[in-house]
Amino acid sequence: MTLAEEFRSRNFSIYGQWLGVLSIILCIALGIANLLHLSILILFGVICLLSGLVLIFVEVPLLLRICPTSSTFDNFIRRFTTNAMRAAIYGTMSLVQWLSLIKDATSLIAAAVILLLTAICYAIAALKKQNFVGSKTLGGQGVAQMIV
Repeated sequence: MTLAEEFRSRNFSIYGQWLGVLSIILCIALGIANLLHLSILILFGVICLLSGLVLIFVEVPLLLRICPTSSTFDNFIRRFTTNAMRAAIYGTMSLVQWLSLIKDATSLIAAAVILLLTAICYAIAALKKQNFVGSKTLGGQGVAQMIV
């Protein structure tokens, strides 16, 4: 299945996975950028950076085999194999970034919006009872199934 065919499949878990990759990039970049603030926003920047690092393992499960991680961390990451659980983690991470608005409006809003869109895609996939389908461009189903 080509990338264009994946997007035409109307499977929201694929949309969520691609938005998840965008979330990873934004969380890491904006987390680092917000470490330069001299206020409570440093905490939100650290949380955003850590969220991006956790999401790498959620979206690219092959890394659980490559990177030396603890069994506790592996079990935590393996909880997010269904669309509903992925929607929950993305929604929670989005909420935390929205809370950064209490102090000041920063670039963390972009991370909050993309995390929310990703949560919505995974939630729609869960409500439509669509099975999680990993994009073959990002490692394919064979790799994802081998890890789980």
